Amino acid sequence: MTLRRAATAAAAGGALLLAAGCSSSSFGSNKTESQDSGGKQSLTVMIGSSGDNETDAVKKATAAWAHKTGNTVKVVAAQNLDQQLGQALAGGKPPDVFYVGSGVFANYAKGGSLYAYGDQLPDRDDFSPSLRTAFTYGKKFTCAPKDSSTLALAVNTALWKKAGLTPADYPKTWDDLEKVARKLTTKKVAGLVVDSSYNELGPFLKQSGGWITDPGQTAVTADSAANVRALTFVKKMLSEGTLKYPKQVDTGWGGEALGTRKAAMTIEGNWLTGAMASDYPSVGYKVVPLPQGPAGKGTLSFSTCWGIANKSAHHKAAVSLVESLTTVDQQLSFSDAIGVLPSRDSAISAFRAKHPGSAAFADGTAYAQGPVTVPGFTKVLTQFDSELSQLATSDPKKVLTDLQTNGDQVLKNGG
Repeated sequence: MTLRRAATAAAAGGALLLAAGCSSSSFGSNKTESQDSGGKQSLTVMIGSSGDNETDAVKKATAAWAHKTGNTVKVVAAQNLDQQLGQALAGGKPPDVFYVGSGVFANYAKGGSLYAYGDQLPDRDDFSPSLRTAFTYGKKFTCAPKDSSTLALAVNTALWKKAGLTPADYPKTWDDLEKVARKLTTKKVAGLVVDSSYNELGPFLKQSGGWITDPGQTAVTADSAANVRALTFVKKMLSEGTLKYPKQVDTGWGGEALGTRKAAMTIEGNWLTGAMASDYPSVGYKVVPLPQGPAGKGTLSFSTCWGIANKSAHHKAAVSLVESLTTVDQQLSFSDAIGVLPSRDSAISAFRAKHPGSAAFADGTAYAQGPVTVPGFTKVLTQFDSELSQLATSDPKKVLTDLQTNGDQVLKNGG
């Protein structure tokens, strides 16, 4: 999933509650059926698709399972996944299987909408630990992550060479990043373009030794000295003009800035590769690991899981379908079709071999930080993003104090 889709999902974090008064849809077939009743099963799968390639890939994969089992599957590519899924869940007739973004996962899990099947999977430990954590609620591994995305540094190779830089100059540390960004910055080109969201500035927190919550997400740790150091570094680059947000260079996101040569570097996820191939095929670029900070390496991971509705009448069949959709071979097939990373550790090496240009993304899965998935935290992160957009003229400590206060309030109130 892309960050743009992730942001949309996060904004709709309360969709389930908001949709409680909406009319029911006709996805489910559970009105009178008992669980996995005898005979062939008929399942509906709802996805939020990035385009025809993704829709076709899911249809092909579900059709293969249907042919093997004798069941039938209907795939629905939602126009607005969060709205349509929220209405269907609230209406009591949801699709059997569906995409659940990490931004809305905890809200759906808390509301009792998700069937917790993750611990039934025989090879559940093969999923990346950070992704298992992201989709665990109440100590139950609730749903299997369908894929993964991490962040890395993408460099426009022509602008890099024009500035007199070589591959030996790819930044390894914050100091390196600051130096090359300064050298790459001109009147027409920003050295580094990064989105103002915590989704892309978050790696600096990790590289500094901080993060928004503790590992168990039981306490907010926003106002730490490590986080202040990270945002102070980002503010310095913003103030110098060597780091700019996409809107400052009249673009919608980092990939557009890189592709239109308004940025020499950007921090983006592996969805960048597909966008560059389709929108900017003539622009050469290189993907390298994010520079290390004072505390070492740091990147973020993003994912979507295969949710199964609690009210589905086909739990056993749905779990069987998800098992089929998350095999190593199927995940690699999705990677080829869509550009996502596998969510299984055992598939990463094969992905790296097939896609050497995305090695930095694949390597990041070993140390990536998963998203904050505390129920009700969406509004806190939205406010944090708003303050980050004004970081150049704000006090980093004040920004983080606000995040701490707002986050503590959510935890105190139970989400």
